[in-house]
Amino acid sequence: MTSTIKVNEIDKQNGSTLTIGGSGTTVQLGTGATQTGFGREGSVNWQTGSLKTSTFTAVSGEGYFINSGSAITMNLPAGSAGAIVAVSDYARNFATYNLTITPNGSEKIGGTASSAKLNVNGQAATFVYVDSTKGWVNVQNAEDTETGVTFISASGGTESDDGDYKVHKFTGPGTFTVSSVSGCGPNNVVDYLVVGAGAGGAAGSTNWTQGGGGGAGGYRTFVSNPTTSPKNAPAGITVTAQGYAVVVGGGGAGGTPPCAAGGGNAGNVSSALGISSAGGGGGGSYSIPSGQGASAGASGGGGGNACTGPGICGGAGNTPSVSPPQGNAGGAANRAFAGPSSSTNMAGGGGGANAVGADGTGSGPVTPTAKGGNGGAGEPNYITGSNVTYAGGGGGGGAGVCSSNNPGYGGGGLGGAGGGGNAATAGRTLNCVTWTPGGSGAAGTANTGGGGGGGAATGDSVSPEYGIGGGAGGSGIVIIRYKFQ
Repeated sequence: MTSTIKVNEIDKQNGSTLTIGGSGTTVQLGTGATQTGFGREGSVNWQTGSLKTSTFTAVSGEGYFINSGSAITMNLPAGSAGAIVAVSDYARNFATYNLTITPNGSEKIGGTASSAKLNVNGQAATFVYVDSTKGWVNVQNAEDTETGVTFISASGGTESDDGDYKVHKFTGPGTFTVSSVSGCGPNNVVDYLVVGAGAGGAAGSTNWTQGGGGGAGGYRTFVSNPTTSPKNAPAGITVTAQGYAVVVGGGGAGGTPPCAAGGGNAGNVSSALGISSAGGGGGGSYSIPSGQGASAGASGGGGGNACTGPGICGGAGNTPSVSPPQGNAGGAANRAFAGPSSSTNMAGGGGGANAVGADGTGSGPVTPTAKGGNGGAGEPNYITGSNVTYAGGGGGGGAGVCSSNNPGYGGGGLGGAGGGGNAATAGRTLNCVTWTPGGSGAAGTANTGGGGGGGAATGDSVSPEYGIGGGAGGSGIVIIRYKFQ
């Protein structure tokens, strides 16, 4: 049951204390009622419905949220003991747009007759007027006001989670769309891996000369954790709310006989977020009537002819030049023996992200140790949460003589192996045993940027007379990662 008492005034009967309500009772003002004379003990009524965007005069007992797009001034009211005013940086930009607090007339702030300035993002302060000696005194100051933690929201590619990270993997062209960003700048920095496409290995030729391995695609990355790669860039990329085009390069085709130059074709560029990784350089050949030298690229192609002059050694790597380097040079071919053909060469391996391609080996009579050069090693990367190796060079073509399978191996298991002595074709007796024609180079692994393997040679009396084709380079890949929780 509710009862109502209506009087104009309540006064004490005796003594000096008037008590309203018993222990545990809440005394509440009615809706729309106000109070005076009770005083304020360090608190204000915050004016949430009126954000301040320009110069204003404060009223005692009120708190103000400052939503400034320029430096503004708050004028304090005339001071009286117990007067209180508070402010808070609503826009979190006091460091850029200072709030100046100016006392009334000759009154003081903290004992000094001059204005105060708040210049820390997120700063809040409460001022109480004490007396004419100190004037307004700051009784509460917060310079590192906490804000809710926010993160990037984005879409594109094949998405997966790795703990607190979101991973976007692109195996073909697409768009990385950032729909919103964080209010905390460091949370807008993304990790990335951009790998260009591997080049094709060269075709083998007649005259017992093997094709050079294709160079790996460019390898460029920043991974914040773990930062194990020596190729890690110094910083990630800060993104904003927009769409970012993603290009994933296709692998270069392997060289083809007969009669053409037979060199491997360069890989194509991959790019995203302003980062561009070049394609690998094609493997070199020694075809009739003229050879095609190994090409420069992100990683260079392996040489297909004995290294006796420009264009027939391994191709240069890190082309175009970036830092950290995106790849390494290809290996050189090496003349193995002088027999019925004086031009037999063990081809060089294509360069990889982590190492140069190996030179072909062997001199004097062919032995089982004579072989095409291995492709340069690829580079491991943890951006997806697993250890995956990218951008290995293609192996150089092997001799296929004396019943030996001697191709170069693909770098890191991702560049294609060179062709070995494994084709079932009638052989030719030479020096020691029956010579077995070689095989075609293997393709680089798709979406790793691996170079294609070099093709093996045939011989003057073997059909097809002008060698066996090189393997195609592996396509590139783009991976983007960021914290999302």
